[in-house]
Amino acid sequence: MTEPVRIGLAGYGFGGRYFHAPLLASAPECDFLGVVTSSPERRDQVARELDRPAYGSLAELAAAGAEAVAISTPAATHVPLVQQALGLGLAVVCDKPFALDARTARETVELSERLGVPLTVYQNRRWDSDFLTLRRLVDSGALGELTQFESRFERLQPDPGPPSAGGGTLLDFGSHLVDQALVLAGPVERVYAEWHVRDGEDGLDDDVFVALSHRGGVRSHLWGSWRQGAPGPRLRVSGTSGAYVVEGVDGQEALLVGGASPASEGDRWGAEPEERWGQVRRGDHAEPAPSAHGAWDRFYPAFAAAVRGDRPVPVDPWDAVATATVLDAARTSATTGEVVRLPA
Repeated sequence: MTEPVRIGLAGYGFGGRYFHAPLLASAPECDFLGVVTSSPERRDQVARELDRPAYGSLAELAAAGAEAVAISTPAATHVPLVQQALGLGLAVVCDKPFALDARTARETVELSERLGVPLTVYQNRRWDSDFLTLRRLVDSGALGELTQFESRFERLQPDPGPPSAGGGTLLDFGSHLVDQALVLAGPVERVYAEWHVRDGEDGLDDDVFVALSHRGGVRSHLWGSWRQGAPGPRLRVSGTSGAYVVEGVDGQEALLVGGASPASEGDRWGAEPEERWGQVRRGDHAEPAPSAHGAWDRFYPAFAAAVRGDRPVPVDPWDAVATATVLDAARTSATTGEVVRLPA
């Protein structure tokens, strides 16, 4: 049996506490050492909730024998912390958004390659039950030739949305929305976007729409919102012989926030009840599409295998550069009102 990868977590806000710590603690392939945080409040939380030590810096974590670190801190700190961790020889998982722009994303991936240290991005939504089910339907030909991908991450008002350090809705939800669109439909040639910028000193966007024209002919329409009074369907994906529609969101986030984990749920982890399955619709006919199990729990075992040199990282960091390039174009389009063409 391969020795578990000794890994720490940087940051213990919402993402670190709910999206990373339970999955790290549940993965037998990982030896979860503790959390890097300088906040006294967070250090107390770590001691109470994890029974693991808190470290004052990445250097202190590395000195404690860590081989890797998952970074789940405010968006503006991602690139500096990733580059520091790579310089310490730590393999890195970086939460989304990977970087605030494509230039710094590209520079960071190039640094990883020069140093020969593994780097990946936590695009957990690739392992949502609905997206896994969609890919199965597309691969089987159940929808025919794919024509349009509609995807939403919309939250009910009056949720205040991410703080200013989160980078805004375009970067926050957009990182997942664009990544899924690129995985499903491939490279993009044209980008159009609209957004609402909220009043106040942060001036961040809290409601965005992005339209992508993919080089293969598919169109993606993507919505992200923290101010939506009536969220639309999570997915509506059309092909030449049918459409797949899912109303609600994947249940793994709710499980983690509620205190469950892959360790506590076992084989039940990620299972969607039948009433939450999506449908394949063909005209007036609709039939349920059994949902694949959501599989966020696969990410860290796959990352550990990559650190041991047994497989590639679960998300190629160059995919994050491609996503950042599209998000840069969307920001330009939302600001100018023009369609932005991307180079081949």
